[in-house]
Amino acid sequence: MALPQPNLDDRRFQQFVDDAKRYIQQRAPEWTDHNVSDPGVTLVETVAHMADQIVYRLNRVPEKNHLAFLDLVGITLFPPSAARTDLTFWLSAPHEDPVLLPLGTEAATLGGDGDDAVVFATERELTVVPSELRHLVVQHQGEAVTDRTSDLEAGKDLLCFAEAPRPGDCMLLGLSAAVPHCAVALELDSRVDGVGVDPRQPPLVWEAWTADGWQECELERDGTGGLNRPGELILHVPGGHQLSRSGGQEAGWLRCRVTEPLPGQPFYTTSPTVRAAEGFTIGGTAPAVHAETVDDEGLGESTGLPGQRLRLAHAPVVGDDPPLLLQSAGPEGGWQDWRVVPHFAASGPADRHLTLDAATGEIAFGPSVREPDGTLRQYGAVPEKGAVLRARRYRTGGGRRGNVARGAVRVLRTSVPYVSEVVNREAARGGVDGESVEEAKVRAPITLRAQERAVTLRDYEELARRAAPETARITCLEGKESDYGSYAVRVLVVPQAVPDPGGRLRFEQLVPGDALLERITRHLDERRLIGTRLAVGPPYYQGVTVVATVHAFRGVDTDRVRRQAHDALYRHLDPLTGGADGKGWPFGRPVQSGEVFAVLQRVPGVELVDQVTLHPADPLTGKRGDPTDRIDLEAPALVFSFDHRVRVIGDGS
Repeated sequence: MALPQPNLDDRRFQQFVDDAKRYIQQRAPEWTDHNVSDPGVTLVETVAHMADQIVYRLNRVPEKNHLAFLDLVGITLFPPSAARTDLTFWLSAPHEDPVLLPLGTEAATLGGDGDDAVVFATERELTVVPSELRHLVVQHQGEAVTDRTSDLEAGKDLLCFAEAPRPGDCMLLGLSAAVPHCAVALELDSRVDGVGVDPRQPPLVWEAWTADGWQECELERDGTGGLNRPGELILHVPGGHQLSRSGGQEAGWLRCRVTEPLPGQPFYTTSPTVRAAEGFTIGGTAPAVHAETVDDEGLGESTGLPGQRLRLAHAPVVGDDPPLLLQSAGPEGGWQDWRVVPHFAASGPADRHLTLDAATGEIAFGPSVREPDGTLRQYGAVPEKGAVLRARRYRTGGGRRGNVARGAVRVLRTSVPYVSEVVNREAARGGVDGESVEEAKVRAPITLRAQERAVTLRDYEELARRAAPETARITCLEGKESDYGSYAVRVLVVPQAVPDPGGRLRFEQLVPGDALLERITRHLDERRLIGTRLAVGPPYYQGVTVVATVHAFRGVDTDRVRRQAHDALYRHLDPLTGGADGKGWPFGRPVQSGEVFAVLQRVPGVELVDQVTLHPADPLTGKRGDPTDRIDLEAPALVFSFDHRVRVIGDGS
C-alpha cells in the first residue's frame, strides 16, 4: 500500500477559473463576456492551468520536508498553558500560632470514572496569621471616629451607624494583627433593629485597610442578614492588609460601610445594633497552578561547545516566570544561574543566557556565528567543558483538563497540621492544550502573511490569540468613529469560563480580568500601524430570559422535562458553546422565538411547545424588559442566558 500523500491545497483548475471570474465581476463589472472565446478568459485559463500545476507539485512535498520548511521560517509549536485558580485552606479550629503552608502545597480533585485526579500546587507560601477582635469604632458620614470598645466590653447595645443611617456611615473592627490573604470569621450578636433592608441584598460593603487604601473584601457568607440578627460572617481579606491607626488605636482594620442603594433596593430606616462581637482567623487563600513541580533534575555535563542542546526529562514546561531555573557548577565548585531568553540576538559572549522550547523541553546554549570578515562571534556564554548542569526548578503539566469547576478541588495531598479542608471557590481557567502539528500548518500561512504586523482585522485577531491563547473567543471590529475616533480597531475578548455544576455560567465569569486585557493591549500596541487607535475590552452581553409553556407526553416525568428544557435553553443561548454549530453564539446575531420553539421541541418528552416569549434582561440588576418575539443584538454583543422560566403541563397539570 502506497504511503498517503499530504493534500496541502485541494483547489483545482476549474476552481481557479471560477474564482477569477467572480473577482472580475467585483473589480471590473464592465467586463461582461466571460465565454471561453474571449481572449481575456483564455488568459485566465492559462494562469489557472499554471496554478494547478504548482499546486500539484506542492502536494507532492513529503511531510518531513513540510515540517522542515515550517522550522526554517521559525514556526514552533505553542506549548500548553496551565490552568490557575485560588485555593482556600480552612483550619480545623482557630489556632494560636501562625500556620504555614509552603510553596508547592498540593491539592487535587476527587477523580473517578477512570479519570485521574487533577493536581494543583500553590505558587507562593501562605501564612494563616492568628488574630482576635480588639477594637470597635464607629464613624458617621463627615464626622470623626468614635471608639466604642469599652461599651462593647460592657455588653451595651451599640448603634452600628447613625440613628438614621446615611451612605458613608461606617463601623470599624480592629483585629490584633494584619491578616493578608486570610479568611476571617466575625460572630456578631445584634438585635433586629436595622429594619427596612432586604437581608439577602443589604446596602453594605466590607473593606480592609491596605497600603493602597480601603479595598473590598469578598463576603463568602453573611449569617446576620445585613446586621439584622445574630450570626456569623466570613470575609476573605485582600493581600495588602496591614496595621494602621484609627481612633488612636493600632490594629488590622476592617470596616462595614453603608453604600448607596441600587434602584429599587430598600434602605435602612433605623440603624442595626451590636451587643457582642468576636473575630478570629479560620483559613487563607493562595494562588495555585495545574502543574507538577520538578526540583533538582540533573542534566549531565557540558561539552563546552557552542550551540549545545539538552532536553529536560519532563515536557512540556509550564507555569512559572521564569519557566526554568538552570544552574551550572564548574570544576572549582559554586553554582551559577542561567537566564532564559527568547533569542540570542542581544546576548554577548559573557551573558549566561539560554533558550527553552517549552513544548519539547529542549534547552539550547548560544551559537558561534562566523562574521563576513572571517571572525567568529559568540552569542551567549557556553558552560565550560565538564561543568555539571542541573535544572533547579521547573513545572510540567497544563492542558484543558485543568479547567475544573468551582468546588471541584477537595483533596489535600500535602499534609499540613491544623488544615482540615481545601476548596477552589472559583473555577480554574486558563488551561489550553499544546498546539498540534496540523494546527501549526494552518497557522503558518497566517503568520507569514501578518509578519508580526497588525494591518487587517484578521491580523489583530491572530496576534491577540497569540498573546492570550487561554481566551475562549476573540473578535475584532472596526470601531465607531463617534465612540473611539478615526481609524479605531475594537478587540473583543471573551475569557474562558467553566460552568458551575449544572452547566450554568455566571455573568462575572465572562468578564476578562484587567491583567489579561493589559497583556493583549501591550502585545497589539507594539504591532499596530501608527495612527491606529486600539480599544481592547469585553463585548456587551445582552441578557435573554425565555418564558415558555410546553406540554409533555402522557406518563412522562414533568420535572425531568423541565430540567432538560432548561438545560437545552442554557446550552443553545451560550456565548461560548451555544449557537447552531456549538462554537459559541455569533456576535451580533439576533435571538428569535422561532428558533427557541425548535430547541424546546427537540427536548425528549415534549409533545407540544405552546408558547414562547423573549424578554431582554440586565444581567447585573436582573431587571427584565417587555416580552417580544425578537431581540436584536449590536455587532459587538453576545447573548447571556438569564433566569429562564419553563412551565411544563403534564397529566396532573
